[in-house]
Amino acid sequence: MEMLAIDLSLGLEKLLLIGGIISFSLLVAMYTTYGERKIAAWMQDRRGPNRAGPFGLLQPAADGLKLFFKEEIIPLTSNRMLFVLGPALAMITAMLTSAVIPWGPTIEVFGRQVSLQIADVNIGILYIFGVVSMGVYGIMIGGWASNNKFSLMAAVRGASQIISYELAMGLSLIALLMLTGTLSLKSIVAQQMTGGWNIIYQPLGFLIFLICVFAECNRTPFDLPEAENELNFGYHQEYSSMKLGLYLFAEYVNMFISSAVVATLFFGGYDIPFVDEAALAANIGVNATAALGFAALFSKILFFLFLFIWVRWTIPRFRYDQLMDLGWKKLIPLALANMLITAVVVLWLNK
Repeated sequence: MEMLAIDLSLGLEKLLLIGGIISFSLLVAMYTTYGERKIAAWMQDRRGPNRAGPFGLLQPAADGLKLFFKEEIIPLTSNRMLFVLGPALAMITAMLTSAVIPWGPTIEVFGRQVSLQIADVNIGILYIFGVVSMGVYGIMIGGWASNNKFSLMAAVRGASQIISYELAMGLSLIALLMLTGTLSLKSIVAQQMTGGWNIIYQPLGFLIFLICVFAECNRTPFDLPEAENELNFGYHQEYSSMKLGLYLFAEYVNMFISSAVVATLFFGGYDIPFVDEAALAANIGVNATAALGFAALFSKILFFLFLFIWVRWTIPRFRYDQLMDLGWKKLIPLALANMLITAVVVLWLNK
């Protein structure tokens, strides 16, 4: 009976953590759309949303309600089941990555030690790559099921882009794994708290990884799958109502989760810079220190979200041949060179 009670409490704890992380991710993604419009307006010397609620803060809710109540159109010649599955798959894969991200140190609740990580698997980075690689199916299925040649063309281009940049992304992380010796994100954060952030040791790996993240999220200058000036409206041209909303919203969820992954791998995750967390916990308590750690992680995430938006309104879109040349002829050779140099340094230091 005691074991059953422990299992039930652990299950309830995980369910609450999953619900909290998903709700928080959706809330941040929703207001990232508002932030993007406001920052774009600031950069272009205009006002942006300012009618729905004070300072336009209710604009994301108004946009969501509009999508919910718009007429839903499914083309007669489309594959109905796959047409519905495409946007659902895009959203699900965007959310699944959050399961292995450590959102903060362990907290204490009613005498129990509660981890702010849904699953501390020892192959966390491989899990992220496995889930991210499934995201291409959301694009391909949506383009194929629409039975529209423009949608299909955009989906094929999107799939080849994502697969191409996944290679450079994976190679850039091999060098990081040589230094850390672990695939667990929690262990990587713990190492950075004592030995310094990985951005210090892997600046080139970080730059390659960040560029690939932009390509994986279909963000400018890599937003070729939705290049409306070349392919009408891209792979989701035939979608309307909330199915279109799921595709658009999945992009912002991907931005948020990708920012969390970058902050975790290269910028210490929930590590508070220039602060001894152990001494701080002894002074103000474990839970207060965890709250400050989460605030530190969230601040880093907000910086990268701003970077996503800043780049979109600064750099023009690449041509498709330029995009492929950058991925295959520039980033992959650079990632291989970085991996080789890192291997030599690690062997030399471990002699």
